[in-house]
Amino acid sequence: MPRKPARTVAPWVRTRLRTAPGAALAYGLLVLVTAFLTAAVPRAVDAYETEGLWHAVAAAEPRDSALTLSTTVPASLKPEQQRLAFEPVRLRALHERLLPLLPAPLRADPGQSVYGARATKRLAAPEEWLPRPDGVDPEFFLDAPSGLAEHSRLTAGRMPRTTADGGMEAAVTTTTAATLRLKPGAVLHLPGTDGTPEPITVTGVVEPRDATAPYWATDPGLHTPTTEVTKGTEPRTFWVGTLLLAPESAPGMLDALTEPELYWRYAPDVRHLTAEDTDRLSAAVTSASDGPGAVAIREVLGPGGTFATDLDRILAGYAGTRSAIAAVVAVAVFGIGAVAVVVLAMTGGLLVARRHHELALMRSRGASLPGIGVRVLGETATVAVPAAALGLLLALPLTGGAGSRPLPACLGAATVAAVAALMPPLRAVFLHRRPQLHGARDDLVTAKPSARRTIVELTFLALAAAAVVALRRRGTDDSGDYLVSAAPVLVGLIAAFVLVRLYPLPLRWAARPARRLRGAVGFLALARAGRSAASGALPLLALLVALTTAAFGGAVLSGVSDARDRAAYRQTGADAQVAGDPAPTPLPPGVAEKVRGVAGVGEVSPVQVEFGVGVPSGQGTADRGMTVPLLGVEPASYARLAARTGFGAFPAELLKSTGTGGPEHVGNTSRVLPVIASPRVAERIGDKPGEITAAAGRFHVKVVAVRATTPALPDADFLIVNGDDLTNRAATALFVTGGPDGSLDGRGLRAAVAGRTDGAGAGSAAKGTAAGGKSEGAGKAGAAKIRVALREEARAGYADSPMQTGAEGIYQAAIGAGAGFAVLAVLLSLLQSAPERTALLSRLRTMGVTRRQGRRLLALEALPQALLAAGGGALVGWATIALLAPGVDLLRLALGVAPDELSALGSSLRADVWSLGVPAAGVVVLTGAVAGVQAWWVARRGSVKELRAGDAR
Repeated sequence: MPRKPARTVAPWVRTRLRTAPGAALAYGLLVLVTAFLTAAVPRAVDAYETEGLWHAVAAAEPRDSALTLSTTVPASLKPEQQRLAFEPVRLRALHERLLPLLPAPLRADPGQSVYGARATKRLAAPEEWLPRPDGVDPEFFLDAPSGLAEHSRLTAGRMPRTTADGGMEAAVTTTTAATLRLKPGAVLHLPGTDGTPEPITVTGVVEPRDATAPYWATDPGLHTPTTEVTKGTEPRTFWVGTLLLAPESAPGMLDALTEPELYWRYAPDVRHLTAEDTDRLSAAVTSASDGPGAVAIREVLGPGGTFATDLDRILAGYAGTRSAIAAVVAVAVFGIGAVAVVVLAMTGGLLVARRHHELALMRSRGASLPGIGVRVLGETATVAVPAAALGLLLALPLTGGAGSRPLPACLGAATVAAVAALMPPLRAVFLHRRPQLHGARDDLVTAKPSARRTIVELTFLALAAAAVVALRRRGTDDSGDYLVSAAPVLVGLIAAFVLVRLYPLPLRWAARPARRLRGAVGFLALARAGRSAASGALPLLALLVALTTAAFGGAVLSGVSDARDRAAYRQTGADAQVAGDPAPTPLPPGVAEKVRGVAGVGEVSPVQVEFGVGVPSGQGTADRGMTVPLLGVEPASYARLAARTGFGAFPAELLKSTGTGGPEHVGNTSRVLPVIASPRVAERIGDKPGEITAAAGRFHVKVVAVRATTPALPDADFLIVNGDDLTNRAATALFVTGGPDGSLDGRGLRAAVAGRTDGAGAGSAAKGTAAGGKSEGAGKAGAAKIRVALREEARAGYADSPMQTGAEGIYQAAIGAGAGFAVLAVLLSLLQSAPERTALLSRLRTMGVTRRQGRRLLALEALPQALLAAGGGALVGWATIALLAPGVDLLRLALGVAPDELSALGSSLRADVWSLGVPAAGVVVLTGAVAGVQAWWVARRGSVKELRAGDAR
């Protein structure tokens, strides 16, 4: 009877897993966590990029994102045909034909889309009872939108309709009615085409159900009147409003001088799209504007049909922000990926090292390298593949969101499974490619790097140098430039090579004097540290890359925070600003005292702002005129404010008072006041005193310092003078400084200034006029409004995009994952040499070494490598930040789509003490703690089990 072939693979794998279930479980858990992170990151990126696209379109002004199609009716048509073109039935039919013509993936939101007829020319109403601020007749647009009843609520009268005699009726919104004194029954007479007035009767008042919805917000004039100014030498203000006609009354527009047009306004719907559809969406907008889509639209609307939208500009801004943020995020992804690969390699190396003698025995008895590799592969694949699959299955439902693609997550998990499964067999094959002598030493101190290793290190050095140079020159604009994204990892890799080469030198230097010490613990610890395996470069590499990634992530978050702080300070000038509205209206008396009494207020700096002050020229009368704001400040508090905000700090002594302020010095025009000026103003005034005539007083100024910015007006030219030297004092703004952390009780601050509207601004304005000057900030008599702006609210407005918050979350996860992998690298490094240290300590205990000496020995043995990793990691992290800072612009990540006026703020990496020092210190503390625990455990177990006869350790 033939014998069955022996089964070898399955029993071998099962036997090995049963022999060391703890190691297999730990390896599987590591693979699971790594696969989860690898699958979760691309899903999180897809999710926040998709939500960023939705947010970019939703946050844009509806008038910019709307897809507007319009056409005019040819004047060559007969009047009956022209009126037929305005009929609601025909407009509805064209609406249904135009919707399918929007190129895919463009899609309209039917609920917020509107069509109808509107006037392109406004008409003046002569009714005497209408409000006229400067004696000019108010003007009205005519609009006949569809769906008015569905998007509004009737508050008075009735909805407009077409009368039997063909007269026009209109409705107005509640805001229009209140502002222009309109009510049901009012009749407006607008100019007609035949020269006779065309009457329009207001039949109802409606209130928009949602004034911010695209239906109303696309044209805010539909619901809110605006003011405009006439052209000419004497500008005068007049009102402009809108009359909402019934759709059936649209043909009546032809009887008025309105030059009407037909329109179809579609609100874009992008909720069905993902970030990957951005290019297709941009191409569709281009096609509808000037392409095949435009041709199809003109076939329906005629030659005069047009398509207008700013959606392409919105998409371009989103794409730029997405690319800039993706490039910065790629740096973190590369760092964490590199650390994960190194830790997996370390874990696989630990598994192979524990079986070194077993595999060496198999090799000496004739086992082939492929056979050894297949056996080890079977063991690791049995653990790694299910663990990676489980990590993927956990990542898919727990992470991601709209737009998250499963394919990148699957590829990431598959990569982790492949690395985890292949790393141990490849290492085993490499180490046992030739028979090894029993007990051969591989000391770090005595090891000599081979020529092959030198070539590899020089190659990586060249790559790192190229990556750093490329990043400093080109920046992170190209998110697909992987060499630039890998720059921190390459720098950490080179640092690991350098430190491994330099590490033996201090050990040799320290070992010589240690020989002369009375105790043996110090010398023995240094000797043991020098006899660590030369393969210890792998743990060091993991620690350096992990610490560098954590430091880089902390620098990114610190740079983002700094940019937002500066942008918020630029907007408010302080932790809070209390100002008259409209600015610069003088504040009522007592406001400063009220503000100082609010909890959390540290200091209040009053500032008097006057715009439009003429600046004298030291270059002669031929020079063109120049006007700038004049700032009257309290030098001590304002100097502290400037130093705190970083906008134009100066010593308060520069603005020392001359003692010539107050109403009693109104006629003293010879006095010379020291001023701080912006560069352009200082250049214009020159070195000699120049005369200033303003509502605040008449005096001469001499420039004593030049500053580019100042907290009250960070983006404008200015003159700063001591407020006590002004003859007419009236603070127009209070710059409030909070506690040490800048926190303020915004609600309490607003409550304190609420109701302070006693009309003091009028009195201050009168004083300014009496002084012979004209103050732009001196408002008309009446109640003064007070506006409170908080820095924290302004700061929060710069971080409302899902892409910003998502990218910051990725970096926070990168810091956490980097710290976690660093801890794991320390534990694996110590675990790999734990059996040898345990055996050594047991032997030394039999020779009289006390428990205290044993703890000191293990701690001192591990201390050199821990200090090397911690100090090197902190140093490399700092050096990486310093090298890469000029090429990394965090402005888009910090502020979203960066406006041009904010580009001067800049935003670069800044070394963060916490992200540099805490992980490095944690490595040292953890190493010492593990050494102490191991010494305690050995003392507790005793030495008998460790001193077995024939043990080769």
